[in-house]
Amino acid sequence: PPSPGMSPMGGGGDMQSVQIENNGVLQSPTSNVSKPHKQSGLGGASANLVNSIVGAGIIGIPYALRESGLVAGLFLLVLVSWLTDKSLRVIVGLASFHPKLKNRDVRTFEELASYPFGKLGNNFILLNMFVMAYGAMVAYLLIIKDTVPSIVGVPENARFERTLIMIATSITIMLPLSMQRDMASLAVTSVFSVFADVLLVGFIASYAPIEETVEEAGGLAEVLKKDSVNPTLFIGLGILSTAMACQHSAFIVSGSLENKTMNRWAKVTGFSITISAILCMILGVAGYLGFLEETQGDVLNNFEHDSFIANVARLLLAMTMFFTYPMESFVARHVMVQLVHNGDMDGKDLMPGGGTEGQEAGGFFCFNRRKTWTTAIYLLTLFPALLVDDLGPVLSITGSFGGGCIAYMGPGLCYIGVNGEEFLAWVRGLLGSRNGDIVTEADLPVEGNAGNVMTTADSLAGMKKPFWWYLLGFPIWTRIAIIGRDNMNKKIDSTYEYGSDIDTHDGDVMVPSRGEFLTAIFFVCFGVVSLIAGVGSNIYEQLGGGDEGEGYYDQNQ
Repeated sequence: PPSPGMSPMGGGGDMQSVQIENNGVLQSPTSNVSKPHKQSGLGGASANLVNSIVGAGIIGIPYALRESGLVAGLFLLVLVSWLTDKSLRVIVGLASFHPKLKNRDVRTFEELASYPFGKLGNNFILLNMFVMAYGAMVAYLLIIKDTVPSIVGVPENARFERTLIMIATSITIMLPLSMQRDMASLAVTSVFSVFADVLLVGFIASYAPIEETVEEAGGLAEVLKKDSVNPTLFIGLGILSTAMACQHSAFIVSGSLENKTMNRWAKVTGFSITISAILCMILGVAGYLGFLEETQGDVLNNFEHDSFIANVARLLLAMTMFFTYPMESFVARHVMVQLVHNGDMDGKDLMPGGGTEGQEAGGFFCFNRRKTWTTAIYLLTLFPALLVDDLGPVLSITGSFGGGCIAYMGPGLCYIGVNGEEFLAWVRGLLGSRNGDIVTEADLPVEGNAGNVMTTADSLAGMKKPFWWYLLGFPIWTRIAIIGRDNMNKKIDSTYEYGSDIDTHDGDVMVPSRGEFLTAIFFVCFGVVSLIAGVGSNIYEQLGGGDEGEGYYDQNQ
């Protein structure tokens, strides 16, 4: 049974820090979260991360460039890619390498958010993780229903046959892959999926009628003149944000990395984001220049339906969907196991003494707990895919909502909250010149024991505030920092230092800085814009703004 003070529900929530002794070693109260049995090297982890990014979203990049404009779209793609790489390093760095948390065995995004924001932070992350994963899985099934039947020659109006093919292929390919316990088990299929993506990009770049279309439009200079920046810029931003969002699977991928260090994780994110951005850029530019204003949400629908080459490309897309679906299933399963079983996927709570290594229990029928939840989630995603053909507005809204919250707002808020004391000291330094007191870089606490900073930070209310203080929203940022600081102090008991078997080195320490605080503020603001843009784009389309082409997830026209 759980020790006094521990929450019975997932991810740490708002439970207080307690001392748990196991063979004389103090451990984190969340040490019951199931750990991977298999791990992968830099190549395997990078392939898994690329696979989690380059899913259904890549096929909609040409449409995103059409909506935002070619120049603006490419700028946004680079910006979103940089933000994605930065956010992945931030959330894993805070959990595994921050001086306050590196010895506390923080294994999940939601547990990280629970330190500065309690149960609210925990549930905020879990909700958006599930929204992102669930929406993506339904989209993958719909794409399978749209592509595979076309490859084998099933007519578009043969609804029953197309549905039957979707069920058969998903049960025989997607579901067994999703049954795997550890992300490392998907490294090989992820390599195949990434290879299929590369071939798909090559197909679009080779067979899109770029030269003819651009020539008819008056040349590339004329295209850039007319389509550099479009009024529908934010529609493209919502699509790009949804396509690149992978923060919901970051901890699963990083947890599968052997010998995890800041440098090795940075190599994984840098390589993965670079490859993903290059693939998206090539496919996006080639697809858009090939069809310009006629570019559809699924650019393959711009090619002839019965074309052999187009069907080869559809096969490559279907292969990517088959191998990417399990990545999202892992995330959705993780959320449900956290909420229902406090992270214990193996059913150790049902085994005397916690069972042995590799043993699993629980579940229904002949399934253990892991397979039961995997099957339940598959059925949950299958039902809407059976009933409808176009989840365009719903999927785009949920994707933009989840992506804006978990990809940008979540990392930014966590950085400010975990470093609440340091943030308040920095803010007081900004106001020091106007109030006769200056806080220097040396005054920024690193280990979290600077009580004098807490005292001066609490005196912010009595300091004179300039106009920019309110214009830049510093009352909001300082409030977030105060909440984070207070919750961190409540949850972290300096009396105890929990043991951890996470492979970190003494030199791997994530130290807060002024530049990172500004970046965190930008993350939150960008997330709000991305969220509003995603929802606004759907309203725009529903009001008739998208009559010239299909929506992002409209795969069936």
